[in-house]
Amino acid sequence: MSTKSKAIVNLKSSEKVANFLESNHLHKKDFAEMIGVTLSYVYNLIDSAIPFSTRGITLERIATVMDVEPEEFVEYKIPQEPLIIDESVEFLKDKQQEKGISTVQLLKSFPRKKRVEIVDILRGARPIPLDWKELSLIAQVLDINKEEIYPFWEERARQLFQSAGMNLQANQGLVDSMFDCARDYVDK
Repeated sequence: MSTKSKAIVNLKSSEKVANFLESNHLHKKDFAEMIGVTLSYVYNLIDSAIPFSTRGITLERIATVMDVEPEEFVEYKIPQEPLIIDESVEFLKDKQQEKGISTVQLLKSFPRKKRVEIVDILRGARPIPLDWKELSLIAQVLDINKEEIYPFWEERARQLFQSAGMNLQANQGLVDSMFDCARDYVDK
């Protein structure tokens, strides 16, 4: 009996993914790139005869691309570690929502090799890029101006300096000078 109920569960999740791909006219290959798996893996996901994935990262990526919560997949096990909410990621998600851009539309704005990285940022598994050009590209796609995104970049850089062992208070003058130069560069 448990095997039969498992098949029903698999069918539900498989159907969700298959319906999503169809309704968004999203090719399986594009979807595979967005979630960081192979094309054959996607075929397995939508095949109701094969058990649906239980891998947390994969389910979180699928949910992110589909704009749903991972808990909508019964196979998803909620991680025991607390989720850290990053203000910069929440800001990007809010802007995405304000612009009415679906995650699929957003991802299609980036080169194929960048898409899984963007998915990981949106699901909170990666911080925003420290590379200003990469962050600027994300901001450009979401129509965010430099003045709005710069404070998030600066905070990210400060976190990196501090985690690398820099005493920000003891080096306040140096840190302020670096960020003054960075602001001047960004304003050009």
